[in-house]
Amino acid sequence: MLMKQIKNIAILGSTGSIGTSALEVVANLPDRFRVTCLTAHKNIDLLRRQIERFHPAVVVIEDESNAAHLRQCVNGTTQVLSGHTGVMTAVTRNDIDVVVSSLVGFAGLKPTLQAIESGKDIALANKETLVVAGEIIMRKVREHGVRLLPVDSEHSAILQCLQGEDIGTVERLILTASGGPFLHLEGDQFRNITVAQALNHPTWKMGNKITIDSATLMNKGLEVIEAHWLFGLPPEKIDVVIHPQSIIHSMVEFSDGSIKAQLGIPDMKLPIQYALTYPERPSAPSKRIDFSLLGQMTFLDPDLDKFRCLGLAFRALAMGGTAPAVLNAANEVAVELFLNEKIQFTSIPVIIEQALASHRPIMHFTLEEVIRIDHETRQSVRQHFATMN
Repeated sequence: MLMKQIKNIAILGSTGSIGTSALEVVANLPDRFRVTCLTAHKNIDLLRRQIERFHPAVVVIEDESNAAHLRQCVNGTTQVLSGHTGVMTAVTRNDIDVVVSSLVGFAGLKPTLQAIESGKDIALANKETLVVAGEIIMRKVREHGVRLLPVDSEHSAILQCLQGEDIGTVERLILTASGGPFLHLEGDQFRNITVAQALNHPTWKMGNKITIDSATLMNKGLEVIEAHWLFGLPPEKIDVVIHPQSIIHSMVEFSDGSIKAQLGIPDMKLPIQYALTYPERPSAPSKRIDFSLLGQMTFLDPDLDKFRCLGLAFRALAMGGTAPAVLNAANEVAVELFLNEKIQFTSIPVIIEQALASHRPIMHFTLEEVIRIDHETRQSVRQHFATMN
């Protein structure tokens, strides 16, 4: 019997919710994976504990002073790098086979692209990478012959439903959404939503930025754009349905009317493991669905009047080119302003709509162009906010 080759894993964003879940998956499969690289923003205490447990060859932390402190703690057993340069250097290492890209926001684009160009397979949790530069990323994946597999539960579900199927027979991708904490709140109450209320997600435990995106349904809008690039289907073949129980993670409808769905307890470790072990399914200590206790599953159309961000994402995808990059940049700044209690919850879609309205998309853009447009959009949104206050 042939022994499986152990794959060396790099986790970008190891102290975040996806990163910590990925480490649990790796720990459960020690005969398949070895942790080689970890990167973190500023949670030095958790990163130090991860180093003690997994003994990576290299780690990266944003601030050089934190890096200097870590070097004293690890006594030379783990190389410690810092900053963006450290991340870009780490992902090119020859002893890395798979990169789990779980950085938040636009920051994930360049490291993910660097990893692809270095011949690494990608387990992608950073949806913004495909949102802002899907054309570039998917072209590079093909050029370098690497695999890019989704970690988002919705896209993992679609990938599973498509196994053994002809993509030409797909009539519709149906992304499910929990609806977030404000599904049943009247639209005229949205202006009173507080940061604490928006961070209280009913189903998933995530970082602050993603949790706010889930509350506005922008997270689902970004996933629509991501699905377009992952599966090569036009916007008119991608739908969103609200499913508060979050048991069905997404569905695929075929030309004969059949629908395949992937179900599971809400737990990000399941799609992470599938991305890392694809197409195999090793045993996992996950909870199983008890249908007798589940009771019922319900479905609703999203209210685009209340959740305007979802409609704006579809608009940006239809505009094409650099429009999704503008959508993402404006959203990231708006969410930051809301988290800092500078704007109301209802101002988030207003800011994004204004940014899209003033943008003329560049089609077939370069990496340099999308980076410039991201910067200009952020600067423009912040300047406009400053003049209004």
